[in-house]
Amino acid sequence: MAMIEIKTELTTNKKVKPDMNQLGFGQFFTDHMFILDYIEGKGWHDARIVPYQSISLDPAAKVFHYGQSVFEGLKAYLTVDKSVQLFRPESNFKRLNASNERLCIPAIDEGLALEALKQLITVDREWIPDEPGTSLYIRPFIIATERYLGISSSNSFQFIIIMSPVGSYYKEGMKPVKILVEEHYVRAALGGTGEAKTGGNYASSLKGQEIASKDGYSQTLWLDGKENRYVEEVGSMNVFFKINGTVITPALNGSILPGITRDSMIQLLKAKNIPVEERRISIDEVIAAYHNGTLEEAFGTGTAAVISPIGELKAKNDRIIVNNGKIGEITQMLYDTLTGIQNGSHEDPFGWTTSL
Repeated sequence: MAMIEIKTELTTNKKVKPDMNQLGFGQFFTDHMFILDYIEGKGWHDARIVPYQSISLDPAAKVFHYGQSVFEGLKAYLTVDKSVQLFRPESNFKRLNASNERLCIPAIDEGLALEALKQLITVDREWIPDEPGTSLYIRPFIIATERYLGISSSNSFQFIIIMSPVGSYYKEGMKPVKILVEEHYVRAALGGTGEAKTGGNYASSLKGQEIASKDGYSQTLWLDGKENRYVEEVGSMNVFFKINGTVITPALNGSILPGITRDSMIQLLKAKNIPVEERRISIDEVIAAYHNGTLEEAFGTGTAAVISPIGELKAKNDRIIVNNGKIGEITQMLYDTLTGIQNGSHEDPFGWTTSL
């Protein structure tokens, strides 16, 4: 596909920036956004950077009724030398197209998407926070916009990128979280949309999250949709267990999101010569490892937190305390190494970072 010209309209009414020490997550948005339109027969067109604004959709737009939408999440970082870099953005746009394929959404030009993102970040560069642990969170998404209530794929779409300065995921340091194993509801099943990053997967997880929160737990650990036995994901993160010296994570099976942070952690573990396995792991195996003293660490991985240490699991009638509720040595090493690569304080031997 030939590169589409990206037009830019700068805002004449810049926002007052928030206190960069009180950002939280996803509460504030930059001055500009990127939009790309699609119409069947014409393809993707009219690439533009415009002032951040509301979007207007017909009440019959298909995204409202049939959930035809996909999204991604990645970050831009201000490095120790004050340059700007992205972490594996090509992987995000490649995964976006994989989600597009599953949701019957036309593929985007990944090169155009990355170029648009670079230009958008350049326009709003001053929004990138420089406090320790902060970054610029980036949310690309695609929505079905056709005005029609018939159940079929939309013939028109919008691809939009918005950005939000965010603070550290951990307000008081990286502390282990408590996780409730969900035994009734199912997030996704083999053959469904579990491996796509689509809104419906997250909507279906809200009930489990609500139950976990009421019981005093931070997130939900989801089991497989067929036997309700095999570990899949923790909330919005992939999950890892260190058992008897080996780090184990559920194999990608079609119902688990192929996390980019997950893949990065696997590569880091292999580079450090730490045994790592991608395979099916049942919740019963985790419980047994706890009782026989071989469950050494557990953690979740994702863009927002990088790593979230797991200090406790409630599974069936067991209350599993992991590593005495403390951060494990491997968990801390992975967190320090990956964040160091992202902020430029560590060497990047993998070629993961893209400088602007």
